[in-house]
Amino acid sequence: MNAEEFREFGKATVDYIADYLENIRDRQVLPSVEPGYIQNLLPDEAPEEPEQWQDVLKDVERIVMPGVTHWHSPQFHAYYPTANSYPGIVGELLSAGIGCIGFSWMTSPACTELEVAMMDWLGKLLDLPKEFLNCSDGPGGGVIQGSASEASLVALLAAKERTVKRIQKERPEWDEGTIKAKLVAYTSDQSNSSVEKAGVLGSMTMRLLPVDEKCSFRGSTLRDAVAKDIEQGLIPCCLIATLGTTGTCAFDSLVELAPVCSENNIWLHVDAAYAGAAFICPEFRHHMAGVEYADSFNFNPHKWLLVNFDCSALWVKNANDLVDAFSVDRIYLAHQKQGLAPDYRNWQIPLGRRFRSLKLWFVLRLYGASGLRKHIRKQVALAQTFEKMVVADPRFELVLNASMGLVCFRVKGPESVTKKLYEALLKSHKIYVTAATYAGSYMIRFAVCSRFTEEKDVLFAWKEICDQTECIIAREQNGHTGNSFSKITPWQTTQDPEIIPANATR
Repeated sequence: MNAEEFREFGKATVDYIADYLENIRDRQVLPSVEPGYIQNLLPDEAPEEPEQWQDVLKDVERIVMPGVTHWHSPQFHAYYPTANSYPGIVGELLSAGIGCIGFSWMTSPACTELEVAMMDWLGKLLDLPKEFLNCSDGPGGGVIQGSASEASLVALLAAKERTVKRIQKERPEWDEGTIKAKLVAYTSDQSNSSVEKAGVLGSMTMRLLPVDEKCSFRGSTLRDAVAKDIEQGLIPCCLIATLGTTGTCAFDSLVELAPVCSENNIWLHVDAAYAGAAFICPEFRHHMAGVEYADSFNFNPHKWLLVNFDCSALWVKNANDLVDAFSVDRIYLAHQKQGLAPDYRNWQIPLGRRFRSLKLWFVLRLYGASGLRKHIRKQVALAQTFEKMVVADPRFELVLNASMGLVCFRVKGPESVTKKLYEALLKSHKIYVTAATYAGSYMIRFAVCSRFTEEKDVLFAWKEICDQTECIIAREQNGHTGNSFSKITPWQTTQDPEIIPANATR
């Protein structure tokens, strides 16, 4: 393919992407294919001769799209948002076009220096303590990781290295293997699965500790666990606290956890993967009280801040801890400007790295802080609209109050009815939600995810939930199961008409 063909192919692809996103509401959010469907649509071997790009682009629609779950559909309410925006897409395109591998300053100075600047821009938007910023006088700084999963592992491994060195000074008779076998990490049982996985990958015992009635990890729980481990001869090493848990978007108490960490030389890492984006809004910053005591802080602009995946922002108070843990020098990696700017290869697990700061730069400039705050506040308001509808309908109940863009609810009565509702919603393919458990109670999570989501989409989702619920309740009553449900006409009569129009559609 020559440059002229690339121009044609690229322009056609941009048009295809724009049309796809502009009309995504018309596509079924969940695919209806079965495992192995693509194998029946592709030849057994790669083509011997080059094909035309026009045919390849046609096959995206014919082969790929039938098996795509449309994460940016306004009817995608599962998990949490995955960010998408036109500035982010263009940033990705330019990054791919430049194609540098910026593992050191010398391998592409702009790649490193733009990232240094963008991590400061972003940190200031969140009002992070200055010690975390690259522009601080101390050893702190920020770096873009691929995901919060990577950031948790990076923090755990850095904590491991720092703890081993400290214990070697205190107990010189212990070798490295003896010390590592005694290390323990802590998190709550509501933390993301990637936190537990970090313990597995880092070969460190990870204690999953219980939370309170609001799903918050408290200092007293940590203190008891640490004391018990020390009594048994173990060495507390790392705590991964969560601001915005996956299941319920709950917030751990940093102000209570931090003193326990400080007293016991425990690295405190804060995982704010989803909710951290909201801290650009001053009214939500109270959730990060105590962050000044953390050793590291992470959130994902690629979740809720309109920056396409992957872009996970990690700040540390002492970047030397990362360099000590990850630095491996070879003569071919050396350059004459070492020490004058970060070599980000020493701040991460892989050697190579993409020019990810470009898309962050584009998004921050083309939306501005005000545009990003407007996006966050709009989605929080849509979640509150959904919450009001749940509260107004006597068939449903909130499991917890709405938090950020997430609402957790269930059908009143036997747990089996909520499970049947979830299964019916998945089967209908009209909306996509996920399930979770809280305090032993099965619930459905409704998250406002797509940047295209409007109030009409929330109303559409609620109507689908009500319709499926009414069918399930009717079957339960007709089956004489002995379960007690009030006979309520769905949709029109159970709702405040000012909240839900009776004729609400897509």
